[in-house]
Amino acid sequence: MTVNMTKGQAISLEKKGGGSLTQVRMGLGWQAAPRRGLFGSRTREIDLDASAVLFAEKQPVDVVFFRHLVSDDGSVRHTGDNLVGGVGQGGDDEAILVDLQRVPVHIDQIVFTVNSFTGQTFQEVQNAFCRLVDETNGQELARYTLDGGGQYTAQIMAKVHRAGAGWQMTALGSAANGRTFQDLMPAILPHL
Repeated sequence: MTVNMTKGQAISLEKKGGGSLTQVRMGLGWQAAPRRGLFGSRTREIDLDASAVLFAEKQPVDVVFFRHLVSDDGSVRHTGDNLVGGVGQGGDDEAILVDLQRVPVHIDQIVFTVNSFTGQTFQEVQNAFCRLVDETNGQELARYTLDGGGQYTAQIMAKVHRAGAGWQMTALGSAANGRTFQDLMPAILPHL
């Protein structure tokens, strides 16, 4: 059963019936919103990029994004860059896989971001979402709709963080501006 998350909501990453999740996928999907023009409506391709920044005690130690597809320790992996989106309501246009058992013990948070590499704002995007999936069985655990349609070019989507012996996910949904994860670092830090 999927939990439709709201901004700031946290969920435990424990399986029903006990045990912790071992492998999760953070998926991102979106569609370009049609724009009305002189000759009817049309869409313009939008290149959103998903990134995962790994933190140890509020210090960034690694990042996974379209130019660095696998974390240095191999626990986090990006499936590849999608330059146009299009899935929207269904599956993922981009995905980041996290093997929670392989994440080094000093890594205490992984923050997921999305940014418009081409600089278009979220007013030009529709049906955007991030979701967390149990990668071992394909079950969607949580979904967060990236709504707002504002004049920003990025969002700090969610974070997966250690909670005792397990992990939790918190939906952040914080609007930001920037074309790369580096641009977003000042906006990420308050959420750690």
